[in-house]
Amino acid sequence: MNLLLVAPILIPLVAAVLSMLLRTSQRAQQSIAVIGGMGMLTSAISLLDAAADGSIQVLRLGDWPAPFGIVLVVDLFSALMLLLTAVIGLAVIVYSLAAIDLPRRRFGYFPLVHVLLMGVSGAFLTGDLFNLFVWFEVMLIASFVLLVLGGEQKQLQGAVKYVTLNLLASAMFLIGTGLLYGKTGTLNLASLAMLSGTDAENAALNVSAVLFLASFGIKAAVFPFFFWLPDSYHVPPVPVTALFSGLLTKVGIYALMRTFSMVFVHDTDFTRPLFVVLAAMTMITGVIGAVAQGEMRRLLSFHIVSQIGYALIGLAVFTPLALSGAIYFTLHVAIAKTALFLVAGYVLAVRGDTTLKNIGGLLRSAPLLTALFLLAAISLAGLPPFSGFFAKFALVKAGLDAGEFLLAAVALAVGVLTLFSMMKIWNEVFWKDDPNAPAGDASEASASSAAAARITPLTSSARLLYILPLACLVLLTVIMGIAAQGVFEWTDAAARQLLEPEQYIRAVLGGPQ
Repeated sequence: MNLLLVAPILIPLVAAVLSMLLRTSQRAQQSIAVIGGMGMLTSAISLLDAAADGSIQVLRLGDWPAPFGIVLVVDLFSALMLLLTAVIGLAVIVYSLAAIDLPRRRFGYFPLVHVLLMGVSGAFLTGDLFNLFVWFEVMLIASFVLLVLGGEQKQLQGAVKYVTLNLLASAMFLIGTGLLYGKTGTLNLASLAMLSGTDAENAALNVSAVLFLASFGIKAAVFPFFFWLPDSYHVPPVPVTALFSGLLTKVGIYALMRTFSMVFVHDTDFTRPLFVVLAAMTMITGVIGAVAQGEMRRLLSFHIVSQIGYALIGLAVFTPLALSGAIYFTLHVAIAKTALFLVAGYVLAVRGDTTLKNIGGLLRSAPLLTALFLLAAISLAGLPPFSGFFAKFALVKAGLDAGEFLLAAVALAVGVLTLFSMMKIWNEVFWKDDPNAPAGDASEASASSAAAARITPLTSSARLLYILPLACLVLLTVIMGIAAQGVFEWTDAAARQLLEPEQYIRAVLGGPQ
């Protein structure tokens, strides 16, 4: 079990090192990348199986007792997030085999992806705030290099905003950590959870809570700190954007859920109204920005922001149903949004553009891609019977039960606008005729032929590498809707572990189980 707990960190680390050592062999790099992704998926499934019965697994590194040593902890919430990381990581790695050009591979694309996955896994596993900061910095370094890999001017411009805001977030994280340590004498999450509630309305803890909220809010692209994301995420290669959209903002959400359900619970009358405002404004500004866009990747980037607002409803309402719905929603939206970005990557590969007015006709020339987009888009918008519907239903019901009627109304309205923006992509990219088709093709057959002529030839193996991971992600979001009751049983148990941390405290600090 000790080896299993550290596997999500060791496997990508070993894969990154081997990839760097064998960087002259592209075949070896690709093989190592895929094997590493499969290894992460295997370890994540094993950890979820170990945590499925409600038990909490703990590894004390160096055999130092908590809270003095470094601990790795897996409860049901972190196990679910580790599985999400492995699924998205493997899907993007396979997709990258066709979508990433040779120069970027030679400059370390696959090792950087594994370093990023290692940082994400470490953030989900760590049991103390200082090491959460360390893993955040590992993610920041790897993501920054991935963002600028290729050296294009638009990448560098986007990277400046990205790294500036994230460095500001890191500074606030450190200041908040210092204040918290000065007040409590510990940074271990179990120790902090044990101490929480004993110092209600403490000004120093409230200041620390605001600093953590701002820091994690920047990383999660919460209003008003979201503006860096749409300006950064549409500039790197699509596999990089897909990986970022699926995982990086979700680490920020994870950190908010973990700290504000276990640590900063001393004054919920102070924190809950903040989350109500932030959730509503994040949903509104994100979806309005998406509706206004005329480029597919920027539109999807703004939707990352709006969907983060839904996840914040869990902390705004702060009931078991709300947190369960927020965890379910986080899993759903990470998968659906990654799939949509992979659709954008395929469109870019075959048409050389993702500007909505410049493309069209893919309904006839790429029917399988059309079907996959439609399933992912409907799920994101929250229509039944897909996973997005059940996630949003749980969050809206939790809001209504708690008397947060305005927040529930905002969530419903944003869902309608999300559907509108998804149909905007459908109409422009798939339904309408190709605007660049030769004039005079009046018949449907000639229009179809003209659209097909503009498809950049892809080998059968490249087409498979594009479609296979995309299809698997879409299938997952469909399965999450069909098996919603089973998924909710897991997310409900995870939410109750967050709200009732006594078992977590005993597992980490010792004591009767």
